[in-house]
Amino acid sequence: MSALLESPAGPSNTAEATARLHIVDAGMYTTIQDAGRPGLAHLGIGACGPADRGAASLANRLVGNPEGAAVLENLLGGLTITATASRYVSVTGAPTEVRVDGEIVAEPQRLYLRAGQRISVARPTWGIRVYVAVAGGVAAEQVFASCGTDSLSGLGPSPVQAGEDLELGATVSEPPCARLELIGRALPVGVIDLGFHWGPRHYMFSAADARALTSTIWSVGVDSNRVGVRLSGPALSIGAVDMPSEGMPLGAIQVPPSGEPIVFLADHPVTGGYPVIGVVTESDLDLLAQAPPGSRVSFSPLTGA
Repeated sequence: MSALLESPAGPSNTAEATARLHIVDAGMYTTIQDAGRPGLAHLGIGACGPADRGAASLANRLVGNPEGAAVLENLLGGLTITATASRYVSVTGAPTEVRVDGEIVAEPQRLYLRAGQRISVARPTWGIRVYVAVAGGVAAEQVFASCGTDSLSGLGPSPVQAGEDLELGATVSEPPCARLELIGRALPVGVIDLGFHWGPRHYMFSAADARALTSTIWSVGVDSNRVGVRLSGPALSIGAVDMPSEGMPLGAIQVPPSGEPIVFLADHPVTGGYPVIGVVTESDLDLLAQAPPGSRVSFSPLTGA
């Protein structure tokens, strides 16, 4: 393992300007994600970005990238890549087995991948999304100042495919020497408790429905994706809803006519016509983004800002 963590003496024998990442196997679904497209909702453009923002930011910090640099977001493992230049690589998010040239890596949160070496990511042991950051970041074509893939609008590059070559940017700085962040936020065991704030349309629900939202243990549906997490459980009663479409924030708990909540993730629509009973905090939204189908979820109301 030590050989994987030590940078070579002297410069890489591959020119930085031509460094590329080769996708040997893309797994089930792998996209490029960066800081996204915030601030464009008035144009009908969603923010996009990583579903688990904390894991993506951590991966970038560990290899010396800006936090919003482009990374690979992989769903359920199966990703195998190699690079034409030696670079630091970080694997964060859902815990998973990582191998380099077939050898298991004990600490995949940060390693030094030499040119030509092959790194592979197995199916996570818990959670569903794995983030791979490479020093310099992925330098894909940008649309509205972002190379992130938006699965709802179709903006950004298509999901990466086996055999594809992705250009890497020039390294910005050396990774931090002190390993203060090798372990990210602990993933929950059992029920995932989500902190949220009431509003903006909680007054449309009865007191009984408000109690039902916070007392129910909800189940994550199989039809969840980067747009939102569908939850199943006792239906809330919103009655006849006649309201104009309004802005939808990240983490909105929207209640459609079925009465079963949907929590919006990174690729959520910018507007919606069903009432939002509350909004999940961004930090807890990262946990929800890692929840496999069948996971149990609860809601805890917060007070204050």
